Amino acid sequence: MRAAVIFGLGTSPAILNSFRAGSTTDWIEGVPASSTDADAVLTFGGDGTIHRHLPTLVRLKLPVLVVPAGSGNDFARSLTLGSFGESVEAWRTFESGTGNVRAIDLGTITEDGGTRHYFSCVAGCGLDSAVARKANRMPRWLRRHGGYALGLIPTILGFSPVNLRLDIRDGPMAGKVAKPVLLAAFANTPFYGDGMRVAPYAKMDDGKLDLCLINPLSRLKLLSLFPSVYFGRHLAIREVEYSQAERIRVEAEPPVEIFADGEYVCQTPVEIAVQRNALNVISPGG
Repeated sequence: MRAAVIFGLGTSPAILNSFRAGSTTDWIEGVPASSTDADAVLTFGGDGTIHRHLPTLVRLKLPVLVVPAGSGNDFARSLTLGSFGESVEAWRTFESGTGNVRAIDLGTITEDGGTRHYFSCVAGCGLDSAVARKANRMPRWLRRHGGYALGLIPTILGFSPVNLRLDIRDGPMAGKVAKPVLLAAFANTPFYGDGMRVAPYAKMDDGKLDLCLINPLSRLKLLSLFPSVYFGRHLAIREVEYSQAERIRVEAEPPVEIFADGEYVCQTPVEIAVQRNALNVISPGG
């Protein structure tokens, strides 16, 4: 067996030692040029690492093992790979030929010019983007120790709602919506912001994105709301709307930034959608 290895920022080849031990796999550093050059791909890093390589991984169609080693590991968490050791166990199962590979959906963000971007976890705009931008400016060690939460409080104190126009093409909220919102999240997985359950009912294999809107509310109430997001309890708050859809057009006046998986992607207008069975992943449960 041949496995290609992608090392994210802050990782080194030494991190591979636990996978090499007792293994007969041939290890190749870097992204394979074609699907015939490897039998699987391992990514060592966080959500940003997997996000940057999604277009290539989708094209290769090889099984991908995500090893949580970044400042934010929400994709690995959603795959129930919550620790380095669990990824090692999943790899051993894969090496044995048990077949613990599953196809999952990815989100897509398409600009009006046709440029398409993939995301694995959550895309968003409004307060979410402002916090992500602030967190990305922090030192890496600080981002790994609650950077998103640390950036949240000062951002809330100075943030104003954004005027969004949503054209929800299907689902329970289908129709056109134009209103100010504090946050709009389009989720393929339950988690973002290093463990926040912004979309607690999101599933990676249902062909849907979960839509979470937070309508304007006082700064005091907003500050009290965010701890509840870690447990998914924010859905009980009156100003929070939650639904599902396959395609949503997002416009804003003035245009707003779209972030996904903690990374800046582009500005509105965009269409956000789901692509079914876009990525093959190695997981503990098969």
